[in-house]
Amino acid sequence: MNVALWIIAGLLAAAALAGGVKKLIQPKAKLAASGWAWVEDFSAGPVKAIGALEILAAVGLILPAVVDIAPVLVPWAAVGLVLLMVGAIVTHVRRHEAQVVVVNVALLTVAAFIAWGRFGPESFTS
Repeated sequence: MNVALWIIAGLLAAAALAGGVKKLIQPKAKLAASGWAWVEDFSAGPVKAIGALEILAAVGLILPAVVDIAPVLVPWAAVGLVLLMVGAIVTHVRRHEAQVVVVNVALLTVAAFIAWGRFGPESFTS
């Protein structure tokens, strides 16, 4: 189970890092033109903040456990991603973007699984 959690956390971290870097680096207009129409509902600041939070979550899923400094942050990073995905789901449901909601629900489920596993049976503190 520990190995599975590591693999899943690594994949989720890679996805969060890629999305976060894209939101942080690219201008809002370019994001909207590339199919991320939801950014039109927000000013540039919140889009950049969401990107920064995704990057922090990606780092938090891996780094604390690797360096063995405050590994309890791993499940909390997963909880943070769950909350980000809840916000994403609400945004996409309001915009009637059902296909994107499916992706967000999948990411939410994976993040919740990591939080459950690292708070519970495969905790770093036990």
